[in-house]
Amino acid sequence: MKISKLLVLGALTSSLFLSACSGGVETSATVPDTAATITTTTTEETTTSEDTASESPAEEKTMVLKIAGTEIPVTWEDNASVKELKELAANGLTISMSMYGGFEQVGSIGQRITSSDKQTTTSTGDIVLYSSSQIVLFYGSNSWSYTRLGKIDLPDDKVKELLSQGDVTITLELN
Repeated sequence: MKISKLLVLGALTSSLFLSACSGGVETSATVPDTAATITTTTTEETTTSEDTASESPAEEKTMVLKIAGTEIPVTWEDNASVKELKELAANGLTISMSMYGGFEQVGSIGQRITSSDKQTTTSTGDIVLYSSSQIVLFYGSNSWSYTRLGKIDLPDDKVKELLSQGDVTITLELN
């Protein structure tokens, strides 16, 4: 008798566990030696795209780079660093750049942002994040550990003309 009660209890417990996993389906279990019927109903919560699609205004807009007030075409990477940079650019971000090494312009963005540095060999037009807090625009090449942010979409000679003549000021803003 004790074994049959254990079997009934085991069957009852199993049916409860199975009904919890059924995802919105009503299930019933009748245990033979008892007159009890157990009915459980589970429901699944569903979310709509309206519930989860609350994008910030910065994600809906395009980030624009200006060098000395001139808008420069850029293809931006799709990564966390660029998303955070866009948030900073929402109010307009002006950065004083300095020539360095004869191949790049470097400027502080004023705070640290997410980075995922990888050993990289840059080329003319590359835009990278260095040390989580500095933006670097290349008019030459270098090999170091950077997070890629984007690429200036101009011929190399135009990029060199814009960046190799002395320190520049850049502005990042959203359109």
